[in-house]
Amino acid sequence: MFDNVLYQPASGMLINDISNATLPNAILFSGPDSSGKLTCALELARVLSCHGKGEKKGHWLCTCSSCLHHKALNTPDVIIAGPGDCTPEIKASANTLLSAAASSASWEKAAIYLFIRSVRKLTLRFSPVLWEDDDKAGKVAPYLAAIEELLEEIDPQKELMEYEKLKKTTDSIIKQCSALESDLMYDTIPVNQIRKAAAWARMTVPDSKKCIILENAEKMQDSVRNAILKILEEPPEDAVFILTTSQKSAIIPTILSRVRTYSFIERTKTQQQEIISRVFHVGEKIYDSVSTFLSDFLPISSGEIKKFSISFCNSLLAGKKINLDELIKSLNKFEPRIILKLFFSYIFDYLGQFLREDTNVHKLASRTEKSEEILKAVNIAYNNITIYNQTVISALEALYERIH
Repeated sequence: MFDNVLYQPASGMLINDISNATLPNAILFSGPDSSGKLTCALELARVLSCHGKGEKKGHWLCTCSSCLHHKALNTPDVIIAGPGDCTPEIKASANTLLSAAASSASWEKAAIYLFIRSVRKLTLRFSPVLWEDDDKAGKVAPYLAAIEELLEEIDPQKELMEYEKLKKTTDSIIKQCSALESDLMYDTIPVNQIRKAAAWARMTVPDSKKCIILENAEKMQDSVRNAILKILEEPPEDAVFILTTSQKSAIIPTILSRVRTYSFIERTKTQQQEIISRVFHVGEKIYDSVSTFLSDFLPISSGEIKKFSISFCNSLLAGKKINLDELIKSLNKFEPRIILKLFFSYIFDYLGQFLREDTNVHKLASRTEKSEEILKAVNIAYNNITIYNQTVISALEALYERIH
């Protein structure tokens, strides 16, 4: 069990709870970004639905029909809700698959599963269960149909197609996934999806366990929190709700009291490099973290994002307004949304550095007042974009108005 969740004590705790039949129906996975929370949630879903007997129960190499479907994330028993940046992992997994195909590597089948799973980590967020009767459902369906049709050509149980055709197929899948994420991914979980997930969870299915994964639960609005609280008061017996977060402090106490928390740790640089090597089979290049590795697959480098963030900060500090249209265009319109997250994180880092770089008491007091004013305004702008769906340009324009 949990062979693919590396260097996380939480997996051992889960194994004990499963073995002792003490696993609750409501769970919170809390820990840093890229620490394996979603991987662990999906693996837990597979283990709970495994039809294996005895020692084979839950084993990664189990070949029962349920496990085969779960490994490819082609199962009706799992749905994912919540915002996520999926395309960098999809691109990284495609690169791994193409590398395996080009060299007829022994890990070719593992690379096929890696790519398929990375794609369905995105498409599971657009399940008809969640999007039925939604105004945007008509826009979602063509993307899903196109992606699934292309995925049928990459079957782990069949011989892999020749390289050039595979490259064309993976490129087409990436294009569809990028468009789906760009056009329809949300920044907060819609409350209607939670209500639909709750209704779906109460529909019993013989010999299976339903799993509802709510990613980035810290980004829930009040209406969503209230809807989840109602579910967690009496969760369905045949379903498990797994919430994930990188900011446990942002989860309200009433929800925390209704879930069992499994903590995920920040893995060492050596451990993260090993994970990158084992999962993605990269060459000799060394990365500080899984997040750093995945940033290589963004349309704009993290170094460029940082450069634009610093320029933006300097304009705020100097009281000079820059061309926001040009900034947004240079940052690929903040797509995928992880670019937005990186842009703001670099702003916070730079403002913190600005505070520390002068020890003169009078200057420091002035710096502190100015930086705190800007930090507050930046926080408001970021929340307005990610929680209240304000456009980036409107939020940044309002940011300038607040501090000048």
